[in-house]
Amino acid sequence: FEDKPLVINETLVAVPVRVPVQEEKPAPVKVATRGVINGHEYVDLGLSVKWATMNVGASSPSDYGSYFAWGEIRTKSKYTFDNSVTYEKDFNDISGNRQYDAARSNWGSSWRLPTQKELEELVNKCKWAWTTQGGHKGYTVTGSNGNSIFLPAAGWRYGTSTSYVGVNGFYWSSTPYGSHIQGAYGLSIFEGYRSVGWNGRYYGHSVRAVAE
Repeated sequence: FEDKPLVINETLVAVPVRVPVQEEKPAPVKVATRGVINGHEYVDLGLSVKWATMNVGASSPSDYGSYFAWGEIRTKSKYTFDNSVTYEKDFNDISGNRQYDAARSNWGSSWRLPTQKELEELVNKCKWAWTTQGGHKGYTVTGSNGNSIFLPAAGWRYGTSTSYVGVNGFYWSSTPYGSHIQGAYGLSIFEGYRSVGWNGRYYGHSVRAVAE
């Protein structure tokens, strides 16, 4: 006898095979870190507000831009306490007040002066590097998400003169200096130093706008 395989049933039966199903992962949400509000660019530094890429009145991020006395929305040829609109007058925070906020008045939409606390957040939660951009000295400020802005050391104006250009800079906040009706808070910068303090309202200083 020949050995032959025993065929029980020549009909082929399809046996279901379990194939693991891979769940589709949702596409990562892209967070806009740059954008434009009313014609002016902002950068998201991972802070509570978005920061403009250049000063009010500037044509580029390294340009110094315009100088404003605190609470004033127009530039002028002479900056003194005699012609200051807000000197020795009692004010609350002016952020977003079109009559006194140079950022809101000149750029419109949701742009406004940063508050004292928002300037302190910029100082305390970002990395600061003194550098040169566009031929102007200043600070590159980098947020925790890697995005950055440049703050030029634009000096300031008093009387008819502009002083300390390329050496120092001061950026107004919207916050008056407590009960001191002659001053307001701002950000002071020079090489190796950045701090939020106060200065006389009659000085012509830079404005860097923020938006929600």
